[in-house]
Amino acid sequence: MEKGSESKRLPLREIMYGTSDPKGRYEILKLIGEGRLRKVGNKIYTSNFNDSNDRIIKRNILEIIGMLFPGSLLSHRSAFEYKPTELGEIFVTYKHTRTVDLSGVKVKLMGGPEPHVRDTPFVGGLYVSSEPRKYLENLQRTSSKGGTPKTLPLEIIEEKLEKKLQVEGEDGLNQLRDDAKKIAKDLNMGWEYNKFSDIISALLATHTSDILNSPLAISRSKGKPFDSERYDRFGVLFRYLSSNEFVNYQDKNETELAYSNFAFFESYFSNYIEGTRFQVDDAKEIIDTGEPMPLKQNDSHDILGTYEVVSNRDNFSIVPKDEDHFIELLKHRHAIILRSRLDMNPGKFKDRMNYAGSTAFVIPDLVVGTLGKGFEYYKQLQNPFARAAYMMFIISEVHPFLDGNGRLARIMMNSELTKLGMSKIIIPTVYRDDYMGSIKLLTKKDRPNVFVDTLMRAYLFSSKFYGDDYVSMKSKLKVNNSFKESDEGLLLIPD
Repeated sequence: MEKGSESKRLPLREIMYGTSDPKGRYEILKLIGEGRLRKVGNKIYTSNFNDSNDRIIKRNILEIIGMLFPGSLLSHRSAFEYKPTELGEIFVTYKHTRTVDLSGVKVKLMGGPEPHVRDTPFVGGLYVSSEPRKYLENLQRTSSKGGTPKTLPLEIIEEKLEKKLQVEGEDGLNQLRDDAKKIAKDLNMGWEYNKFSDIISALLATHTSDILNSPLAISRSKGKPFDSERYDRFGVLFRYLSSNEFVNYQDKNETELAYSNFAFFESYFSNYIEGTRFQVDDAKEIIDTGEPMPLKQNDSHDILGTYEVVSNRDNFSIVPKDEDHFIELLKHRHAIILRSRLDMNPGKFKDRMNYAGSTAFVIPDLVVGTLGKGFEYYKQLQNPFARAAYMMFIISEVHPFLDGNGRLARIMMNSELTKLGMSKIIIPTVYRDDYMGSIKLLTKKDRPNVFVDTLMRAYLFSSKFYGDDYVSMKSKLKVNNSFKESDEGLLLIPD
């Protein structure tokens, strides 16, 4: 080898292919002789000497299919999934039918129409079915004969269309139907198109919902679409709560004075968490006099509104009887706590998206349906703490109003506990980061145990504060670090 040629060599691609061209065959043999290539399959070579053949083939399977079967089309379920099924199958429309095993990946070649002008070139000689075509393909009659069906389950197709309706609206879904009609005519897929059109009509409520299979799609057709991702998360929390036992703490604030003392601190801390910041004695004067501070009119009304809801034991003992009552109760209580903030539409569900950092909450059109689906789990819970924790989370997760959602979530939580004579839960300032972090872990990581344990610790803490003496209760809260910021101390549980 000429001196210096080693440093001039270019790195090889991971996958290279055999060829009938003499020059190409010579180059492959030369690289094999130099120890730079090895064979991993028929006409398939690799420069990777570390990974197994199976891993190399699977990682590059789409390119390999395109090179071995130029003009083929990734179709049916594979056009949505872009990967082999759990049984290692990948579905490709080609000029003939047979199954090719490539190191454990079964390429299911199916005789069918060649790529349409709307289909998309992908890698090598491989195309991918266009959006309307892959929907039609997945509505074909099929039989798996022991393997994986080439089509996705009908429920998944319906849910994909429902998601598209969420994002693109009726115009987007109708445009997809129009495009599918043109392609169906070219590909002789009239039966599939009729079925596709009926599903879209049902989703748009212009056709009976009896043809639908997916609960998500059925809810959409009945005018109550919901956020399926949130509903799944509600299920994670519900299953954890329903499969565990929880201690409950009786409310020792039996007199009206004691109950109102606790209600003040409940209101104070719940607002402080949300940025309504007062010195505790200033907040107490606002409650005692009913007079807002001149320079903090709206914030003062927030405290007054929250206190009005949580301090009336009889009214606060009202919990939702059914889905409609649940919605009504949320709106009623929200209208009270945010009555001074007319720009936030008190008592009305949000009309635009809201966010917390990178978290986007449920879109406005899905609020009612998502709350309704969440209520299905709520009805099954019996333990007071479990009902309270679940209720708090679903409101926090949906964020149904433009503002005031955190306060309302804690109000609905404590209403459940008051109804059954249990201690309400305070989230003191020092515990804010723990509390908010536990909600985030459930939202982002599906970790209900951290959320429940965090809330249970606040429940135990709160049960220790009772009595007719406001000054004594305040002093005890101070001793246990309640008024400190999260980075200034730890929550201490009284003996």
